Amino acid sequence: MNSGAPGTLVVGRVKFFGRHCGETLLTASEDGCVYGWKTQSGHLLWKLGGHTGPVKFCRFSPDGRLFASTSCDRTIRLWDVAEAKCLQILKGHQRSVETVSFSPDSKQLASGGWDKQVMLWEVQSGQMLRHLVGHRDSVQSSDFAPSSDCLATGSWDSTIRIWDLRAGTPAVFHRELEGHSSNISCLCYSASGLLASGSWDKTIHIWKPSAKSLLVQLKGVVTWVKSIAFSPDGLQLASAGYSRMVKVWDCNTGRCIETLKGALDVAHACTFTPDGKLLVSGAAG
Repeated sequence: MNSGAPGTLVVGRVKFFGRHCGETLLTASEDGCVYGWKTQSGHLLWKLGGHTGPVKFCRFSPDGRLFASTSCDRTIRLWDVAEAKCLQILKGHQRSVETVSFSPDSKQLASGGWDKQVMLWEVQSGQMLRHLVGHRDSVQSSDFAPSSDCLATGSWDSTIRIWDLRAGTPAVFHRELEGHSSNISCLCYSASGLLASGSWDKTIHIWKPSAKSLLVQLKGVVTWVKSIAFSPDGLQLASAGYSRMVKVWDCNTGRCIETLKGALDVAHACTFTPDGKLLVSGAAG
């Protein structure tokens, strides 16, 4: 562990974890490290090295005990939050790993990357459980449904695939959501089971996956979409893209209700705090 303060960073992803002693912010950086921050004070808690390439994505487990990071070095690292140390290195991808997601019960992990593969892992053992094949290009985004029955993945092939993960069934995609015309760069489920997708085609869609229906297309997106996040109540959606602003949208009307300016550079990432009172963005510079 290295607790030295960072210099200029390109922040690829930001994730929150709320706990009794406060909230921790997790950031992934192109310098190959993962950073943990105390949100109230902005104090750097830890800087964790180990990856041999830029860190592309990071995510806390829902139970708050672990977090995962992915990298251009083709690995996923599982870390212990309390001790800030690496517990396991998951190997199997042949190219850069772009996305990682925990199941709601924190027992499984999904990963995807430039090898077009989606892999499902058992968190406790680090064993690969399933190899999900079907995307025709790099897998860039993923998220588990709140029920844990399904996994959504987005790709450069412009499609979203919903994989059936129920016990005793083969892990095959049983729904394909079409409507985007470029890379599906980010996916996010709401607590109620709606799915939001952001794309480099400069659109954001909100879907009802169970009905394979598009509910809302957000109006007014003008840049490639890099990150999206539902508010805890599911009524609002934040988005960050290749601009110096973060937008907040009304999920019912699809209209932008707030444009937040202040990022020093391109706003690569955004996330709500668990109580929904704060919205945080990450940028370069």
